[in-house]
Amino acid sequence: MTWNLKNRLRRFGAEEDGTSTIAFALWVPLFALTIISTMEMGALSMRHTALERGLDSVVRDVRLNTGTEHTHDTLKAAICDAAPILTDCASTLRLEMIPLDLRNWTGPQPSADCYDAAHPVRPLRTFHNGGDNELMLLRACYKYNPIAPTSMLANSLPVDAHGYTGLVAFAAFVQEPI
Repeated sequence: MTWNLKNRLRRFGAEEDGTSTIAFALWVPLFALTIISTMEMGALSMRHTALERGLDSVVRDVRLNTGTEHTHDTLKAAICDAAPILTDCASTLRLEMIPLDLRNWTGPQPSADCYDAAHPVRPLRTFHNGGDNELMLLRACYKYNPIAPTSMLANSLPVDAHGYTGLVAFAAFVQEPI
């Protein structure tokens, strides 16, 4: 009886059937997570590039059109129009326009004021059109849902209570005299 069990165990140890299945089962989840994180990183890069491009385009327009009075809503609409891949841009994009004084420097708050899904109607934090020859910082924060919220990359990003993560872009310009 013992000899029969030993033979069976020896034969089982010598068998090579199914060894590729074990390697497959161990490596496929790792490759799948890597592929999903790569897709997430690509989508994040595309969104951030579109946000930066839209913001730069709008700031260029503000600098060149010195006689035009720009409002929060017109700037926000122009950024969303310049970045069509930003889904639901009109409701998840927040803008801050902050005047900066180079002679009496106080920097802006380090954290951007992003959209909070729990409180959809919030007053603007700060939005000042600025005076002649005044340095202005325009900061935009866009909130979005990650493609795969459980991927390695999405897990490393800060998210709010509803699963949104934010992208921040900023541009500075001098308010030209009229």
